[in-house]
Amino acid sequence: MNRLIRDFEVLREELKKALEEQGNIDFSQVRLETPVPWPNKLLAFPVNYHDHATEMASTGLANIQGFFLKANSSLSGAGEPIELPDLPGRPVHHECELGVVIGKAGRQIPVEHALEHVFGYACLIDVTVRGREERVMRKSYDTFTPVGPWIVTADEIGDPGALDMKLWVGDELRQHANTRDLIVSLPEMIAVASSAATLHPGDIIATGTPAGVGPIEDGDSVRIAIERVGEMTVRVVRGALGRNVVFEKPYEFKRAGTQGGQS
Repeated sequence: MNRLIRDFEVLREELKKALEEQGNIDFSQVRLETPVPWPNKLLAFPVNYHDHATEMASTGLANIQGFFLKANSSLSGAGEPIELPDLPGRPVHHECELGVVIGKAGRQIPVEHALEHVFGYACLIDVTVRGREERVMRKSYDTFTPVGPWIVTADEIGDPGALDMKLWVGDELRQHANTRDLIVSLPEMIAVASSAATLHPGDIIATGTPAGVGPIEDGDSVRIAIERVGEMTVRVVRGALGRNVVFEKPYEFKRAGTQGGQS
């Protein structure tokens, strides 16, 4: 898939011809996996909406802290469930995000040319174990980064800086925001990330979540919808793996304005 993304413009007509000759496959006949199963990097920007910063009582904004990495093995697709780890006393939360898929390699990419390096966009749910331990570990459990249901190429989206996005748990609307409210914009994220690390075709950037994060439990369904990108619904199931010494202590999630706070 990384090579297909890299060579997409060369292969576009061949792919179009194959689609016309072979026809479509009904979604009921397939299981949708993550569109890019093994990117070189899965990057994420923390606290990238002011309302989420207020919600979390956090001063570690994306324009101050920069990006972090999630394990590539945390990726899953629209046809796969989120598996909750066996961590008694630890809430696990959803985060509604736009996924940006890099199409053209680059280092120290200037902001004004950043979107030229984007292949496309996808819905992305950043799942996290709440606590004060290292963010990378809390967000790297298997199935903790559902991406999908597909990639919409950049030419189909237009301006990615004004996309409406929503997330429901069951019938409850938990999150609703627009990418125009990002603290660090999409072009700026690409510029920042590429200043430190060469971006490669297939790399995924998780752009940050707005306010409204909350717990998910066994049996829940999580639906994410992003304007012009698509929507997907993933089930939540209880897993049997994941317990370790790092998360032995229980953690009580408290929003801003209550004693304790969280990060």
